Amino acid sequence: MTTLRDKIVFVTGASSGIGRSAAKAFAREGARILLCARRGERLQALAGELKREFGVPVHAFSLDVRDQSAVAAAIAGLPAEWAAIDVLVNNAGLSRGLDKLHEGLLSDWEEMIDTNVKGLLYVSRAVIPGMVARGRGHVINIGSIAGHEVYPGGNVYCATKFAVNALSRGLRMDLVATPVRVSTVDPGMVETEFSLVRFHGDEGRAGKVYQGIEALTPDDVAEAIVFCATRPPHVSIAEMIVMPTAQAAAMLAHRKG
Repeated sequence: MTTLRDKIVFVTGASSGIGRSAAKAFAREGARILLCARRGERLQALAGELKREFGVPVHAFSLDVRDQSAVAAAIAGLPAEWAAIDVLVNNAGLSRGLDKLHEGLLSDWEEMIDTNVKGLLYVSRAVIPGMVARGRGHVINIGSIAGHEVYPGGNVYCATKFAVNALSRGLRMDLVATPVRVSTVDPGMVETEFSLVRFHGDEGRAGKVYQGIEALTPDDVAEAIVFCATRPPHVSIAEMIVMPTAQAAAMLAHRKG
């Protein structure tokens, strides 16, 4: 088992949901936590919470991963004591809408592609060269069951998560001659702000997604992420699909009542 104590763990999209839970889970392991998200106020509140509860060093900064120049500047401008990132958790991502492709909103498409695919690429391109140069590191991409199965209305969102899957596989090939590991953790139904964001704040519609199902919690997914990061150096968890017991496929779940 690999210890995470004093390792620098960088979590993107850390202000809520899986990112927030992952930050807490790594802090519990004694890691030094590097956080970014768009919502700076939430991020600073989380940073304070981690310091108080776990007593670990935390460095948090606002960042929109869709902005390539901002990503490059933020990573290049990290204080020296935070520059040697050991674990990168590419968590920033979102879904918008469930429209048929020919009825979809271009703004929704652009937001998903820019965040889920291009944002992941921008952060990875800025961080991974340092890992290769230092001869250590682990990239953990947060994918989805939607990266394995296409479902009605999922079109562009599923395409972005299929892209994450393909990019992870390609990156694993690119890094095979190095000690840097690449994992994807691909959840099924997780009760977070995901559906609220997908439906543009429609709480009633979002709530129906999880009705009658004991969905995964963000903490469940965070535990899987930490599991990947704590395997011995010669062991790489390439891909982990995590679903609620009541879910068998992207669109097949047993609802009570």
